[in-house]
Amino acid sequence: MVHSQLPWFIGGPLLGLCVVAMRWLMNERLGVMGAWSDVVDTVAAKRLSFGPFGWMLFGLIAGAAIFALIAGGPVFEGYGWLTDTFSGTGATLLIVAILFACGILIGLGTKIAGGCTSGNGLSGNAMLSPASLVATMTFFVTAIVVTFVTEALI
Repeated sequence: MVHSQLPWFIGGPLLGLCVVAMRWLMNERLGVMGAWSDVVDTVAAKRLSFGPFGWMLFGLIAGAAIFALIAGGPVFEGYGWLTDTFSGTGATLLIVAILFACGILIGLGTKIAGGCTSGNGLSGNAMLSPASLVATMTFFVTAIVVTFVTEALI
């Protein structure tokens, strides 16, 4: 059986190489929101061809699906209350629906904000963008504070 997560020492360098490749080959920043926007714009314009970001999004989805099939199906562990509360046969579909809805809301917020954490954290910091450095620090500080508050309340 395949391990459920790619080791950091493989995933990290691969992501770094993707950032460098996108910048060097296409003079573009790597970010998932750009991929989603490309697909939405292409479908809205009723065009038949996707740009490189659209294909990146399809690659992410196809890669995840193929990995889940090879691993023997999707495994939902470590989602806190979600996986603790819902278990059993119908739970997988419910968890997928909840995670999908959450993804839509995150995408909406990302679109309104004008960029995503992956774009700021990976590409923006690699380019030493002051706005991306501040945004990434804000993401991390917020996550740390929320974690401490959550742990104190539980």
